[in-house]
Amino acid sequence: MKPSYHIAPLVYEPEIIAALADLLIETVASGGSVSFMHPLDENTALAFWRSSMNAVIAGERMLLGAFDGAKLIGTVTLLLNCPPNQPHRAEVAKMMVRTDYRGQGVGRALMVAAEAQALQKGKTLITLDTAEEEGAAGLYEALGFERAGMIPDYALKPHGGLSGTIIYYKRLS
Repeated sequence: MKPSYHIAPLVYEPEIIAALADLLIETVASGGSVSFMHPLDENTALAFWRSSMNAVIAGERMLLGAFDGAKLIGTVTLLLNCPPNQPHRAEVAKMMVRTDYRGQGVGRALMVAAEAQALQKGKTLITLDTAEEEGAAGLYEALGFERAGMIPDYALKPHGGLSGTIIYYKRLS
């Protein structure tokens, strides 16, 4: 059954930080390649999201959440603070959906909202990378992202072993 969810910008509140930390821990535990290793302790996850929220406050990134009622079921980060010669570009990072909500359109809705926010911020190009194995390549390609290439042995998988990363871009209009 498809959840009834809505997408909204996230704000710095203790409950939101805790929900984001829980989502990050779940994602890493299930093998999601989002820069952390398993087991991920709660204090590390909380510190990461506090830092991310401080970057939101500084205008360097945007954080969107997908909610089923009051429950946070997914998130995506839009990095806005690119180098001075790339003011037209944004980067997608940390797109995560709770395991029991995957395959129900939540990731797609988060990405569509991120693209709309990027356009609203004057961005005309979005880039991202995803794990070669078990990443969201199919979703990104279905959304019109173009594959720029693949880097082998880019990062460790959360449970060990190396994985390549696929680089994508999309021009916005």
